[in-house]
Amino acid sequence: MKYHKKEIEQLDRTYRLNLVNSVSGIKPANLIGTKSLENQENVAVFSSVVHLGSNPAQLGFIMRPQTEVPRDTYPNILESGFYTINHISESFIKKAHYTSAKLKRGESEFKRMKLEPEYIGDFFAPFVKESHVKIGMKYQESLPLSNGCFFVIGSVELLVFPDQAINKLGQLDLEECGGVGIAGLNSYYGLQKLETFPYVREDEIPEFE
Repeated sequence: MKYHKKEIEQLDRTYRLNLVNSVSGIKPANLIGTKSLENQENVAVFSSVVHLGSNPAQLGFIMRPQTEVPRDTYPNILESGFYTINHISESFIKKAHYTSAKLKRGESEFKRMKLEPEYIGDFFAPFVKESHVKIGMKYQESLPLSNGCFFVIGSVELLVFPDQAINKLGQLDLEECGGVGIAGLNSYYGLQKLETFPYVREDEIPEFE
């Protein structure tokens, strides 16, 4: 199969949507939790979280264009300045996926999908209790993109994960955490650790056949 740009543009809308969303491969599966200043909780699935830097620790994600009736996630982040990123595990992928539904503003996906909000210390935004890896984020800035989306940047304020899921080098074992990935918009894949390689130095590159 081979498509050139003009052929891609002429594809059926749904077919093109699925193709372009899946061609980038497996993406991280996360739930982003927020809360308004009126204490309305919200949680939604995202597959665009990326690492930006370690010092300071920063993560980013893509927020879709805000329509005349915006979803709760982005307004809550701008209003409160805080949000959480929660890894999706195999045990609750169905509940997590259905948080993508367009509910009425103010209606909580936590309640509708029977996910349990969890508050850790005095952190403002709710975490997802079922998640094994939880990240508390503080909003920093949003960069507008040419397609109408926003690239949301935040600083890592809190990390929570099982003791046994990290090694002496600080590497998380995502298989141990039961993590999953997303391909396209609605296909979920389990994670299996295949190999760990050392930090690459030029004089240590092996002779490949």
